Amino acid sequence: MITLASIHCYPVKSLGGFRLPEARLTDRGLEHDRRWMLVDDNGVFITQREVPAMACLHTAPLAQGFRVTDIRTNARIDLPWQLDSGEELAVRVFDDALTALRADATISAWFTERLGSSMHLAYMPDRAHRNVDPAYAQGITSLSDGYPYLILSQASLDDLNARIRSSSDLRMERFRPNLVIAGGEAYQEDGWKEITIGAARFALVKPCGRCVIPTTDQRTGERGKEPTRTLASYRKRGKRVEFGMNAMAESDGMVREGDAVSAIV
Repeated sequence: MITLASIHCYPVKSLGGFRLPEARLTDRGLEHDRRWMLVDDNGVFITQREVPAMACLHTAPLAQGFRVTDIRTNARIDLPWQLDSGEELAVRVFDDALTALRADATISAWFTERLGSSMHLAYMPDRAHRNVDPAYAQGITSLSDGYPYLILSQASLDDLNARIRSSSDLRMERFRPNLVIAGGEAYQEDGWKEITIGAARFALVKPCGRCVIPTTDQRTGERGKEPTRTLASYRKRGKRVEFGMNAMAESDGMVREGDAVSAIV
């Protein structure tokens, strides 16, 4: 029996996310997923790649929005799920340019103080669109690196941890999936072309090439050599280390923990 083990949303790009018992699907990812991001004074996006301390800023849902907590100091700030109006800000995510809405200066100042460099918090409104790479799929995404959904099997992480043989297992949070699959075999997602989760359908379109973020401890911001060192010994494809699959939703609706998963290979 293969099921949906957990659902994860990351409302601010590259900050810690939270687990949900159920979530609504949208054309650009899970509802509320990666609609906010931090940018520098030139509007260029900032992630844990450049500022590993972002790993220490964790989010949690509230009734009308979400809370960001610096787990090093317990400093907190509450944010709405969305901005409906505000000052427009030209921003960039990799090669994609779009117009975002700038958060209040006092909010951006909170992040600047926590992370030690000038930052601005920006929101992606519905009218802003980012296309996925047309070489792999058609559609749009949020402020994710490239695709609306990232799918990973718990069995894959279990196999990786067995290979690393460290005193403590790496947690799934390092890999920032949206949908975690329980049951089945390690790396089964590599061979899936389509899956259904409950009544929802997904196309798995491209392996996820891994950057430095999985080497970042999501509690301290400290970096090590794992899991990249071990993954490179058996998961390297060309110049990339691959782990997990990027996906597109082919239907709307809801997904829920415990939903049955079936695959087409």
